[in-house]
Amino acid sequence: MTHAANDPAAGHLAAADPAFAPLIARIGPCTATPKPREPYEALVRAIAHQQLHGRAAEAILARLAALHPGPAFPQPEQLAATPDGALRACGFSGSKIAAIRDICVHTFNGTVPTMRDAASLPDGELIRRLVAIRGVGRWTVEMVLISTLGRPDVLPVDDFGVREGWRLIKQLPVQPRPKELAAIGEAWAPWRSTAAWYLWRASDEGKKIKQSN
Repeated sequence: MTHAANDPAAGHLAAADPAFAPLIARIGPCTATPKPREPYEALVRAIAHQQLHGRAAEAILARLAALHPGPAFPQPEQLAATPDGALRACGFSGSKIAAIRDICVHTFNGTVPTMRDAASLPDGELIRRLVAIRGVGRWTVEMVLISTLGRPDVLPVDDFGVREGWRLIKQLPVQPRPKELAAIGEAWAPWRSTAAWYLWRASDEGKKIKQSN
């Protein structure tokens, strides 16, 4: 019995395109678990991770937390009052400092909603609001929607791994363009976040095969 038979999302994807079925059988059930956080915190963390290895970004965030000891992530009021020099000492670049300050401003004015308020806002409205922030693009917001807010139907078509995963499972010579994949992915609704997770796993498989050759 395949995992698709026991999971509505996997079953839907396997039915929408047979190429998903062997991938789902190999990988097993989707184990993605959102980490609930305030959107403000999720955005600051996302900025820290931009263009950095995960461990390096986490080290920067640990130094940031050390500036404001306590069980909670530093609040926007605290970050807004933190001098640039202290943020640079944590490892943030000038552009990332500017982005963090803009996140704080947009949190104060309500553009960045609380987690409670975000629950009542559709994906499109959250994307529209948050891409207005300096340094925050659509992909970053989509990662927050999937990983923090647990939205089930988000397909980040600009993501290299998602497009590469589709290329691999369909044995295509080149990756689809974002608009092409968006059109293809309409058949995967309302489980496009799960589709993205499986396509990331397919991309990971491809990397391992390359490394072993």
